[in-house]
Amino acid sequence: MASTTLAARQAATLLRLSSSRPASLIQRRGLAGAADHHGAAKVDFWKDPMSPSTWKEEHFVIISLSGWGLLIFGGYKAFSGGEKKDEKLVEAVN
Repeated sequence: MASTTLAARQAATLLRLSSSRPASLIQRRGLAGAADHHGAAKVDFWKDPMSPSTWKEEHFVIISLSGWGLLIFGGYKAFSGGEKKDEKLVEAVN
């Protein structure tokens, strides 16, 4: 009988404490669902360099932008005639 009384007291205390808490302090699920993966796991680009579909999104963006930058800069240099030296500047340095 003592154990039922103790259990009843603990239940009453728990009920009283839970009802007196503001709603903002009650723990919610939060970000617990972030660990659920849908589809294949993404990897770093250096672990699987020949398969861009498995790269992490941020790695794909960085490499894509770098590639486009190199392509545009290389095209600019190729069609603008490359580096032109100024004859007067070369003579003045020597």
